[in-house]
Amino acid sequence: MAVSLEQIIPIFRIFDQDKAKEFYIDYLGFQVDWEHRFEPGFPLYLQISKGVVKLHLSEHYGDCTPGSAIRIAVNGIKQLHEELISQQRSFSRPGLEQMPWGGEECIVTDPFGNRIAFYDAGEAEASE
Repeated sequence: MAVSLEQIIPIFRIFDQDKAKEFYIDYLGFQVDWEHRFEPGFPLYLQISKGVVKLHLSEHYGDCTPGSAIRIAVNGIKQLHEELISQQRSFSRPGLEQMPWGGEECIVTDPFGNRIAFYDAGEAEASE
């Protein structure tokens, strides 16, 4: 049987579970799939998802570096941008930027410095 790579699940470092949930669940619309702690009061590790996209968020020191960045292809980038802007959150008012190589991007930064660039999936496929 040949080796087959299936998916990638990025890990973002977080420092405050309430702020993380406000950003990822309330603002971006992800859902919590599961949470894990080795014991009460220990750091939180959780998986969140939205559609086929899965992310892991970790309070564990050494799991990952704060200030990381990922890119997520989106069908309906303008609609996503409008949904985020319509919430009128004080912590995030992302723009929708036309990129020099084509397509549009909407970049958000979480409370811990991690960046997510949502980009136009149609333009990405056209350039491949």
